[in-house]
Amino acid sequence: MRTPRPFRITAALALAAASACATNPVTGEREISLVSESQEIQMGQQAAQSVEATLGLVDDPALQDYVRGIGAALAASSERPHLPWRFGVIEDPSPNAFALPGGFIYVTRGLLALMENEAELAAVLGHEIGHVTAKHSVSQISRAQLAQLGLGVGMILLPELAGLGEAAGTGLSLLFLKFGRDDERQADDLGFRYALDRGYDVREMADVFAALARAGEAAGASPVPSWLSTHPDPGDRVADVERRVAALNRSLDGLTTNSAGFHQRIDGMVYGPNPRNGFFEGGWFLHPDLRFRLRFPQGWQAQNLAQAVYAVSPQQDAIVELTLAEGPHGTAARNFLGQEGIQAGRLSTESVNGSPTTLAPFQATTQQGTVQGVVAFLDYGGNTYRLLGYAPAQAAAGYERTFLDAIRSFASLTDSRALAVQPNRIDVVRLDRSTTLADFNRSFPSVIPIDELAIINQVAGASSTIPGGRYVKRVVGG
Repeated sequence: MRTPRPFRITAALALAAASACATNPVTGEREISLVSESQEIQMGQQAAQSVEATLGLVDDPALQDYVRGIGAALAASSERPHLPWRFGVIEDPSPNAFALPGGFIYVTRGLLALMENEAELAAVLGHEIGHVTAKHSVSQISRAQLAQLGLGVGMILLPELAGLGEAAGTGLSLLFLKFGRDDERQADDLGFRYALDRGYDVREMADVFAALARAGEAAGASPVPSWLSTHPDPGDRVADVERRVAALNRSLDGLTTNSAGFHQRIDGMVYGPNPRNGFFEGGWFLHPDLRFRLRFPQGWQAQNLAQAVYAVSPQQDAIVELTLAEGPHGTAARNFLGQEGIQAGRLSTESVNGSPTTLAPFQATTQQGTVQGVVAFLDYGGNTYRLLGYAPAQAAAGYERTFLDAIRSFASLTDSRALAVQPNRIDVVRLDRSTTLADFNRSFPSVIPIDELAIINQVAGASSTIPGGRYVKRVVGG
C-alpha cells in the first residue's frame, strides 16, 4: 500500500527533527539543528574569506589588534568560548556590523567613526557575538533546509548528501541572512550582558543605537546590508537599554568607558570613501595607486570592491568587470578560456592604448543558462588585468560594441590632480574648555557639513555645548 504523500512529508519532517536536535548554548533548550558545529565553522570560515577578499580589511594593524582584543575578551566569557573567534574592521565607509556563523565578526570603519568610546564598541561586538552564541544563523539555515524537505527534497536526511557544500560556498550571501526581531532583541540582551561582564559601562549602548538611527539616511552605499534593516525600532532599543540598566538596581560608577583609548585608535583613520583605492569621476573609474583609468558604459550602476570594480546595465542583464589576473596576458587568456564549460572564439592580440592585450569572444554554460561576451587580458604597470563583459546569450549581441568600447578605454592615468588625491581622515581634538560645536568648527574646520559633524560626535547640532576635556572628531584632508 502506497503511503499518502502528505503523511510521507510529515513523517520525514518528524524524522529529521528527532534526529537533528541540539541544545542551544544560550537558552539550554532543545531545538532542531541540521548544521553541526564543524559545518557551522566551515561555512563561517569560507564566508569570512569571501568577505575579506571582496570587501577588504582596513590596513591598520594597531586598529585591527585593538578591535580583536576587545572582541576576544567578550567572546571568552560567552557560552561558546571554544569557537575560532575572529574580529576585523572592514574597509567600508558606511556604518555596519555583522556576524558570520562560527564566530567571524566584522565592523566597518564607518561604524567606528560614529562611536565615542570603547564601551559603545563593546556593546556592538557583544551584540554580534550574541547572534553566534545563540546560533541565530544556524537556526535560519536549518529552517530553510526543513522547508526544502517539506517540498520533497529528502536528501537532507542523509548528512553526506545534505548539500551543505553549496551552503558553505555561499560566501557573501551569508551576510544577507535576515534575523527576526526576536533574535535581534536576544542579541541585544546578550551583548548587554557580555559587555557588563567585562566591566563596560552599558549605559553607552543606548548612545550607539541613537547614533546609528541618526546616520541611517546618511549612510553611503554599501555591499553589506544595513545594520538597522531588521533591528527593532532604535527608539525602542534605547528604551530597552534603559530598562535593563534600571533592572540592575546597582551603581554603575567606575565601569569602563575609555573614550581616550578609543579616540587614540581612530585618530587618523580614513573617513568616507578612500580614493586611493579608486574612485568614479565624470564617467571614468580612476585608480591613482595603480595609475590607470577606465570608462564604464554611461548610465550603468558601478561598484568598487577590494578585488574588482564592475558595472551593471540599467536592465540588469549585462555586466562589465575589471579584476587582476595571474601571468602575462596571453597565458592568462588561455587559462581562462581553457576552463570547463567555456567555449572560446578566435583569439586576437592588439595594443590597447599601449598595453599588450589578448582578446576573445566566449560563451559559457552556467547554472542560470548560457552567457556570451568578450574577455580581454591587458599587461600594464607590472600587472595583468582582466576585463570581462557578458550577458545572457539572447541579449549579448546588443552589448558587444559596449563591451569593446569599455575594454578599449583602459589607459594610463596621467592627471596629476587625480594621482595626488588623498582620503579624508579623522582628526581628534581634546577640548581645553567648553564650547559649542559651531565654535569648534570655526576653530578646527572640517571638510564635512556641520550636521554630519554633529552625528559623528553624537551631539544634537551646531549650537550644542561640548564640555571641556572631551575628545571631539573633525574630518580633514581630501
